Amino acid sequence: MEERSSDSGGGRMEQNIPDYKLIFEKEGVYLHTNAKRSNQDTTIPGFIRVVERAGVPALEWSPLEDEGRCAPAVLYSKKDGEGGEEDTHFDPGYEPDWAVISTVKKDREHVPVKESDQWSFSLPLSELYSLRRARFSLGRNFLVLTSRGGHPLPALHFHRGGTRELLRALHHYIVLDPSPVDGRLYLAYPHETGALSHSFDRLHLLDDGSDLVTRFIQDPYATTFGGFSKVTNFFKAALRPPDSPAHLRTGQDPNLPPQSDDEPGFELINCGVELGPRPDVTRGQPLDKWEEFLDPEGRVTNPDKIKELVFRGGIMPSLRREIWKFLLGFYPWNSTTKEREDILRFKTDEYFRMKVQWKSVTEEQEMRNSLLRGYRSLIERDVSRTDRHNTFFSGNNNPGLTLLNDVLMTYCMFNFDLGYVQGMSDLLAPLLFITQNEVESFWCLTGFMELVHQNFEESQEAMKQQLLKLSILLKALDPELCDFLDSQDSGSLCFCFRWLLIWFKREFSFEDILTLWEVQWTGLPCDNFHLLIACSILESQRGELIGSDHDFNTILKHINELTMKLDLQSVLRGAEAIYLQFIQCKELPIKVQKVLGLHVPPSSDEDSPDSQPGEAQRLLSQSQAAASSSNSARGHPYP
Repeated sequence: MEERSSDSGGGRMEQNIPDYKLIFEKEGVYLHTNAKRSNQDTTIPGFIRVVERAGVPALEWSPLEDEGRCAPAVLYSKKDGEGGEEDTHFDPGYEPDWAVISTVKKDREHVPVKESDQWSFSLPLSELYSLRRARFSLGRNFLVLTSRGGHPLPALHFHRGGTRELLRALHHYIVLDPSPVDGRLYLAYPHETGALSHSFDRLHLLDDGSDLVTRFIQDPYATTFGGFSKVTNFFKAALRPPDSPAHLRTGQDPNLPPQSDDEPGFELINCGVELGPRPDVTRGQPLDKWEEFLDPEGRVTNPDKIKELVFRGGIMPSLRREIWKFLLGFYPWNSTTKEREDILRFKTDEYFRMKVQWKSVTEEQEMRNSLLRGYRSLIERDVSRTDRHNTFFSGNNNPGLTLLNDVLMTYCMFNFDLGYVQGMSDLLAPLLFITQNEVESFWCLTGFMELVHQNFEESQEAMKQQLLKLSILLKALDPELCDFLDSQDSGSLCFCFRWLLIWFKREFSFEDILTLWEVQWTGLPCDNFHLLIACSILESQRGELIGSDHDFNTILKHINELTMKLDLQSVLRGAEAIYLQFIQCKELPIKVQKVLGLHVPPSSDEDSPDSQPGEAQRLLSQSQAAASSSNSARGHPYP
């Protein structure tokens, strides 16, 4: 039997199965089994098929001897703690991209396919992560498939050709993008487009060269994490062979040509930088007074003082609803009570005009608008799982879930270019919980997204840059810890990705996140304070990491298991202390200064009597003075 395509059901094995459609079939596709099983190489002939079962496309292989039996069973991969038992009706209900970032399984239990009998398998195309096409020494093509759970399937050897026809059939359901560095490796994506519609799948984690590609085939689970190493030059050595040009090249050898992936203007952080002692830091009490900061017309008289108090201790729960609207730009700090009433009225009208836009779309219209339909589907899926432990969102038919859905759908109308991206429901839930108001939570979300929207853009350049900046800070802060992480292929800090993406939302308790976010919204004491928070967490785990026999996988496992176990106040004290330690260093590397917003480029007119010190320089000077003050027990004032 040769390959054949069909738009109607067919195939000997499946002809009596309802809701089955055979799309493609090819005989002469062999499995070469491993000798570990029988002390000899075994070649099993069989069929490769692209089928639809109840409208769900899948790639299946079965041996010739299985013809006439039942179709292979499918086991979808579930999240940690949900087990792996067979459930043919189970909707995976998770995002493969986030599962890679969020979960670590030491024993590789994350398996989205189940082999029927001994070798047969059925893999839904939505679970296909990559496909590598290669040529055996005898001239025959073979394919190596890897599922999104990191499970490599047995290599498929096409003794009679047909790989091109199979790829053509797969293109009807998925996009297969070749790796820029290896044309034989294809990454699978759904056909839907839009900002991060594939989420983090299109990070092109396999762009680091053929050596990394080989490692992906051997251990896709670990290498998927390790692919983040491409965003920094600090830790590339672990991903290259010892004799590669990058290993031989040094900063003092100008004769070797620059590598194409070198960061322009890269500054090596000297491990010999002396930071000096780390000062002690104390946290303050939550802001519990508000009216005394308002003038008779309702203007906030001292916004900087408010921000300093919030940074120092957070906000009392009863005042959060009012103050958050200032911190997130819904109300200007200098607005009067009357002006705020007008703003609220205007913003309410604007919100409902946008809400009507998607509410008035008919089913027939939506059938022709795949983008809106896709947003609605993603939102409904994520809303059903967001903070359900919180009473505001728990239970069935909860009005809080309806508000969460409506605000996110309306945001798609507000910012249609970005639309909805996974993770935005995590940002909205605390806002809605505090404001208890659809309109106010929406406009607070738009203010929050102004700060973090680049995290969700499809190129992911902002996330790559944040990981690079975090590497710069940690290298200056603790080169020994960096060296250890580098030695375990963890120098890319890929395990911090989720921390930075949604501002530690899943690392702390819901109540702690309310405090952490309002502290970060103040913008104090420097730029990128969230990176110092990440440094503080990593520093707190220094002894556990270095003083153990952790390897790549167990480091990831350990970091992920910190979720809900971190003490927020200790982490914040550590982050501020690191900042103060940095600014007291007289030879702080320029790269570090730039990350923290402390670097002021020299200006030709800086000695002019009319020139004024920059905001960053003023922050540096005042913070240095505060750091040297003996009155540290009362905290450090920030402008």
